[in-house]
Amino acid sequence: MQRKAYGSVVVSAVALALGVGLAGCSSGTTASTEAVDSKAGPATTTAAPGRYRTLFEPCGAVPQATLKDLLPGAAALPDADREQTYRGSASATFDTDRRVGCSWKADAPDATHRLTLDIERVVSYDPAISDADRAQEVFGGKQAAAGIAPPPSAPPSAPPSPSGAPTASGGGPAAPSGGATSALAGHQPQGPKAPKTPPSSQAPHATATPPASPTTGLEPRTLDGLGEVAFVDDTLAAPGASGAKRLVSVVFRTSNVIVTVSYEEQTTSSAEVPDSRELQEKARNLARLLAERLEE
Repeated sequence: MQRKAYGSVVVSAVALALGVGLAGCSSGTTASTEAVDSKAGPATTTAAPGRYRTLFEPCGAVPQATLKDLLPGAAALPDADREQTYRGSASATFDTDRRVGCSWKADAPDATHRLTLDIERVVSYDPAISDADRAQEVFGGKQAAAGIAPPPSAPPSAPPSPSGAPTASGGGPAAPSGGATSALAGHQPQGPKAPKTPPSSQAPHATATPPASPTTGLEPRTLDGLGEVAFVDDTLAAPGASGAKRLVSVVFRTSNVIVTVSYEEQTTSSAEVPDSRELQEKARNLARLLAERLEE
């Protein structure tokens, strides 16, 4: 009987030791987990990706009817050469999902025309800056390089009038009445007197300010109704013996894609200057077609 009691005591002691050990392991695991969780920082938010993940093929994006209008010299070429001209030459790029381009050229007896497309998909590598915001930074750099100021922002609203101050509607502190009014009437504070204008014979000779040159509406400027933001640049090289050259560039941004349409005309005679209005109109029409293509 004594041996049985002793055996029971031993078994109970072993069981108690195992229970304490298991509890210690369980407690250690929980503490370790809590320590790891307490070191984890707050969840960070990543800026939204751009709207576009790929780009369309540029050489096939311009309708042939548009190319005929932009490249009049191609009409006189043999059929095979004309088709090759309309096909264009793709720009060499390292990643066609990030940047593509195409160019066309046609010679005529009186002028040479060149058309170039450059389409860039901007990607931000900063998780806090979205692709569209990064694209706007790139677009802003192009606009600044062209010397075109951004459109003015809306003027701030006028601050409220301080309490008791007179307003345009006639409000304000009431004027004194009775005798005080009569006393003040004869002692009104006098403002600074305007200087007398000297006689015409003694007036100094002022330098006349030349009037501002009239604008034609064709200057480099920002554009409305094209993408989210857009501008047009127009440069004319000094005419020389080989003729005059004008380059019109229309640049617009839609989300994280920036499109540049460059249209150039070089005349063969220095007496002929490419028409700015015509080149700008054709370049803008093509830019609108490409903006619609991005919306498909």
